[in-house]
Amino acid sequence: MNEHTAPSSGAHRAVEVERNTLETQIRVTLDLDGTGEGRFRTGVPFLEHMLDQIARHGLLDLDIQAEGDLHVDAHHTVEDVGITLGQALAKALGDKRGIRRYGHAYVPLDEALSRVVVDLSGRPMLTYNVDYTRALIGGFDVDLLREFFQGLTNHAGLTLHIDNLRGLNAHHQAETVFKAFGRALRMAVEPDARMGGITPSTKGAL
Repeated sequence: MNEHTAPSSGAHRAVEVERNTLETQIRVTLDLDGTGEGRFRTGVPFLEHMLDQIARHGLLDLDIQAEGDLHVDAHHTVEDVGITLGQALAKALGDKRGIRRYGHAYVPLDEALSRVVVDLSGRPMLTYNVDYTRALIGGFDVDLLREFFQGLTNHAGLTLHIDNLRGLNAHHQAETVFKAFGRALRMAVEPDARMGGITPSTKGAL
């Protein structure tokens, strides 16, 4: 496995991360201070649709290019995209001085409603309560969405609570989860002028 990270120059919190294994080759470019632009080529259209929700509602500029063993199934690609995005997020946040740290969002889509709460704690923990009404969205296995968030959580060092509170349409359930994650993450990574560059923790580090 080969992993490479390189921060960009300039004022924006922007990074590029590459992760290459025998199963997947992934490059993520992330700008936390972007405008919501997303570019994706993963070979998994539904995943790309969900990633676009994160970019748009999180006001992140996000470019993800992935080659994976889709002849097996989408599992490795979806999970490893989550892992690499998590690595990029951790790199872009640096020492986390002066950020809000916590974020939350409720997002509805017609009959569906989801809540996501984020803590940029440095301690990986995922609580995921989504009871999808069907196993497949098109040909996409909804179990892989948990794998995406688990990989992201582990490598970004997030405490992440995801709850779909209601929903009848599985596509709506998934979309509310990803939109809410984008909104919650946007809140958490925002600079907080009142923090004055202080790390938002009584321990002095995150």
